[in-house]
Amino acid sequence: MDVMGRSTTPQSEGSKEPQPGIGSDFLQLDIGQAPPGGRTAWLADTLRSAIADGRLPVGTRLPASRVLADELRVTRGVVTEAYRRLAESGQIAGRGRRGTVVVAAPAEPRGRVHPAGLRAEPGHPLFGSANREGVVDALRAFPCRIDLSPGLPDLAAFPRAAWLRAERAVLAGVTPADFGYGDPRGAPALRRAVVGWLARNRGIRADPDEVVIVAGVAQAFGLVGQLLRADGIRRIAVEDPGSLGARQQLEYGGHTVVPVPVDAGGLDVGALRASGARAVLSTPAHQFPTGVVLDGERRRELLNWAAEGGVVIEDDYDAEHRYDRPPVPALRSLMADGVCYAGSVSKLLAPALRVGWLLVPPERLDAVVTAKRYADLGNGILTQLVLARLMDSGELERHLRHVRLRHRRRRDAMLRAVEAHLPGARVHGAAAGLHLMVTFDDLGTGFRDTDLAAAALARGVKAHPLSWHRIGPGAPGLVLGYAAGATHEIDEGIALIGDALNEGRAAGA
Repeated sequence: MDVMGRSTTPQSEGSKEPQPGIGSDFLQLDIGQAPPGGRTAWLADTLRSAIADGRLPVGTRLPASRVLADELRVTRGVVTEAYRRLAESGQIAGRGRRGTVVVAAPAEPRGRVHPAGLRAEPGHPLFGSANREGVVDALRAFPCRIDLSPGLPDLAAFPRAAWLRAERAVLAGVTPADFGYGDPRGAPALRRAVVGWLARNRGIRADPDEVVIVAGVAQAFGLVGQLLRADGIRRIAVEDPGSLGARQQLEYGGHTVVPVPVDAGGLDVGALRASGARAVLSTPAHQFPTGVVLDGERRRELLNWAAEGGVVIEDDYDAEHRYDRPPVPALRSLMADGVCYAGSVSKLLAPALRVGWLLVPPERLDAVVTAKRYADLGNGILTQLVLARLMDSGELERHLRHVRLRHRRRRDAMLRAVEAHLPGARVHGAAAGLHLMVTFDDLGTGFRDTDLAAAALARGVKAHPLSWHRIGPGAPGLVLGYAAGATHEIDEGIALIGDALNEGRAAGA
């Protein structure tokens, strides 16, 4: 027995004596470093440290207990007991034929600085408020036990079987010529499939020649940014609050972002006009992070603004995921001129696929195709063809129906957990999407939402402080993703955030 499921009584730690030069290549373990009578504790601590510092990342398979015991010349009970201790703390688990696997890294000790620059220290502002460069990536890479970061779908639900069937069919049908350099706009089969998908699901009528396949919405922003700079547009309005990542993408491209407030009706178009910006990045179908929908009057105002020469960059990032409200058509479905539309499969299948699409006004199409050609000569062909087959066969719609049910159950679990563990918190944007925004009227004197997120991380829970996604002042809060975690993890994670919140309020009282 390797470790899980059945108890193993450790044998005497002195029943086998280490021999000179004996050790394991695994972590360069030398049992001679263990104190007398403390081999089990030494081994458990060594493994725990290796998990914490990243030498044994999540997913790493540990050696079989019998193999490691033979290499160290100790009884097998020393290894199984060390594994048991790590299993009880939730850091490793048995995975059948895969053996014993690292499943979670512990929160780093108080005051320990993560290599990316993040402190998992209660009361310490996550990255501070002045410099947020790279903070989302740093948090994403930081080890934790429960991840409530926004922006991820249910990755465990990825349709592996359907993808493999489609991939086999594609490989059986492609010709040698298909493996050459193709059209930088993307594979014709995928552009046709995207046109059908957008017509069925977003109300957009387009021609395949108008579609440019991109490496996710991030590349779409970069390409559109190049076009705007060529037109002399360097100031782009953004929603406030709005996506920190999208804002940084524009800033990296050399643009100055201009905050425009969001209220219950969505983007304040009057404030947009007053800003003098000639372009705006908007999430009208499901505003990030508030979850509000751009209302009818504001839509008309925004389209009128675009007709007068403004450029709308429409980020349609998760419009497919809705639960308690009717679908909302894309702005692009109402106006082709003046709207640059970007979408992807990142929130539907997986961000790792890096496949999205961009539609621009007709007069900008040649320029964006040229920019795409010089960026990368086009996306990888096989992934495009497999995705096209999933779209054409109806598999992608079936997957959407499947994950929508799973996401809704997890949304409901988070709502219950917030009610139980975060009394007084106000919930925003529950009707659709993959996240909730919660705000707090009072976090206690001097206790900020960055402090709350840091204290939660110290307890092993990731969440985004709302202030990360603000430019101007506003209510403190958290942005909490619910789609990627099991319901019991959601409840436990919110409970731990509640503990951190109560502690912070008490300290500031």
